[in-house]
Amino acid sequence: MRKIICIANQKGGVGKTTTAINLAASLAAAEQKTLLIDCDSQGNATSGVGIEKNIIHKKNLYYSLIGKVPLKDVIIGTQMPFLDVVPANQDLIGIEVEFVNLENREKKLRSLLNTLDTAYDFVIIDCPPSLGFLTINALVASESLIIPLQCEYFAMEGLGHLLNTVKLVKTRLNPSLTLAGILLTMFDTRNLLSHKVSEDVRTHLGKKVFNTVIHRNVRLSESPSHGLPIILYDIRSRGAIAYMELANELMTNGRI
Repeated sequence: MRKIICIANQKGGVGKTTTAINLAASLAAAEQKTLLIDCDSQGNATSGVGIEKNIIHKKNLYYSLIGKVPLKDVIIGTQMPFLDVVPANQDLIGIEVEFVNLENREKKLRSLLNTLDTAYDFVIIDCPPSLGFLTINALVASESLIIPLQCEYFAMEGLGHLLNTVKLVKTRLNPSLTLAGILLTMFDTRNLLSHKVSEDVRTHLGKKVFNTVIHRNVRLSESPSHGLPIILYDIRSRGAIAYMELANELMTNGRI
């Protein structure tokens, strides 16, 4: 049975796409057949695994959502044998307006995933920085949610709103949705604020917070510009080790 996990937080710049790319790559490195779905019109998860946006014209998530191309036909392989991608680009920008009157529009992505006949162990969905149509679709399609939370001053701002949205989705659209965990990102050991945020989050949310922490890491920041997950760019880096630890925690600690 495949496990479908979305990475969501309506706040931008918290490490959603970095987490989606590198968690998917770490699972693939563990020989788990993994599908990464880019649900963001910026297409950063697409370019972050080395797929050029000019080769996915009319072969991306948008065209599957509008029913022009089957989802299986837009899937692209990557440099990692166990990692495939459903790419996205700016075509997704208008999807919310186009679907405004569509019946069951919140279940469109789930319906697409149900058509896949390829046996994936994991499906990782990268969400845009909003609680709009695409994020709601991802939450409805998923069994588990990971929330990246930046270790900075406004870390908790908006978290309550997101958790309320998750509660509504669970009540009305997807009763099986669970919170896999909250992932602390951009942790700076030299910054007292990072330690304070981490302490506060763990005090209030306890076991809902992953043991794994993603530290600020130059190599991790560089890797997307080379179109490589950190595990291929610099496997010895602190960022690569952290995401492999996250994948292991996810698979072994009963979070999904």
